Amino acid sequence: MRIGMRLLLGYFLMVGIAAWFVLSIFLQEVKPGVRRATEGTLIDTATLLAEFARADMLAGNAQNGQLAQAFAHLNRHGFQANISGITKSRNEYRVYLTDAAGIVLFDSTGMATGQDYSRWNDVWLTLQGKYGARSTALNASNPESTVMYVAAPVREGGKIIGVLSVGKPNSAMEPVIRRSERRILWAGVALLGIALLIGFAFVLWINRAIGKLVHYADSVTEEHPLPLPKPASSELRKLAQALESMRLKLEGKSYIEQYVHALTHELKSPLAAIRGAAEILREGPPPEVVEKFSANILQQNLRMQQLVDNLLRQARLESRVEIVPQPVNLAALFTTLCDTREVIARSKNISLKVDESGQKTFSVQGDAALLEQAVGNLVDNALDFTPSGGEITLYAEQKGPNIEVLVTDTGSGIPDYARNRVFERFYSLPRSNGQKSSGLGLAFVQEVARLHRGSITLENRPQGGAQARLTLPGN
Repeated sequence: MRIGMRLLLGYFLMVGIAAWFVLSIFLQEVKPGVRRATEGTLIDTATLLAEFARADMLAGNAQNGQLAQAFAHLNRHGFQANISGITKSRNEYRVYLTDAAGIVLFDSTGMATGQDYSRWNDVWLTLQGKYGARSTALNASNPESTVMYVAAPVREGGKIIGVLSVGKPNSAMEPVIRRSERRILWAGVALLGIALLIGFAFVLWINRAIGKLVHYADSVTEEHPLPLPKPASSELRKLAQALESMRLKLEGKSYIEQYVHALTHELKSPLAAIRGAAEILREGPPPEVVEKFSANILQQNLRMQQLVDNLLRQARLESRVEIVPQPVNLAALFTTLCDTREVIARSKNISLKVDESGQKTFSVQGDAALLEQAVGNLVDNALDFTPSGGEITLYAEQKGPNIEVLVTDTGSGIPDYARNRVFERFYSLPRSNGQKSSGLGLAFVQEVARLHRGSITLENRPQGGAQARLTLPGN
């Protein structure tokens, strides 16, 4: 099972257990909570009605007093109420009044008048000056038929002369309880759904970040590794940097061997030329011969110096893990490159220009010095392969969130056999003057693109010539 799915299942299981625990507590507390609230209402009602009952008892007219008349009027006139979707159309209170001996003087249902209720807890406890309440089932075989009774004392001169009890069926509270339970359950389902969506989004984010690291790690074994990813998480960013450091260390041995072999191969020709020139000079040739071969020695020495410099520059670049990005204005960069190469382009009768038609000033985040060297290498390549009378154009364009730097020429293009090798270190094609370069220019550009989390491609144009495309993240 993939790590993302394990994280999702673990997260959902954890949230599900927590939600079940919380919901079970809420559901267990709904019914007693509603009944406690109802009991509080009953005691308030009983205390209030006891004041009316006191006047009726003192007048000796409990069966036809104010309390009895009020209930008679209430039973004759119905009502209709909609309480948050729960319809109520009748009075659900049962009220009875007993004397100090527990004999029922008044019953709102008319069923218990004259009966002895002194044995019931609500009456018995209240007559003793305690809080009296009871819950009794009307039908012993049906536990849902219970009625909750709460009593209040009827006092006169500090003496309890009677008890007024108010009862309400527990079944009357069931609609409220069921509605509360439904709402809690729906809220729980919504909570789990939201948690699942959040977990799914989190796992997608983790999978994407880890996937980038996996693709990067897989690409390390290839000739051209992908740019180092930059995850949003600091931990994953440290992991990416650790992978890059590990790659650099693992490549160290083969890297040095490859450079030594390449350096040895590249130095063979200039060393052989210098040795041949030195042997001729030892024989004391005429001055014109001495001048010719001395110039040859200096030329080969310059070639070796350039090769060493290029190798050192490439080695320093490939050992870097990150750059400190700064805004780089591409228009200013193009102007600088054209100015520094104007003399060479003019000597070769090549038009070097910046295409500014319909374009705006673009800016990218990067290392200005590295970008100048990289684009400069692309321009130098174009100068080497463009014949006299040709044209080289620099321009930039927006492609989604990225900026593309393009260098086009009207030269000979790239041979088919070289298309897959142009970015290899030390691979070089013969120039128009028959010379070969160090083969490190395009490899340097590729490393710069990697450090900037971009890419570089080199392709032939349909109308002839080649086009280099350096893709960089925009601002």
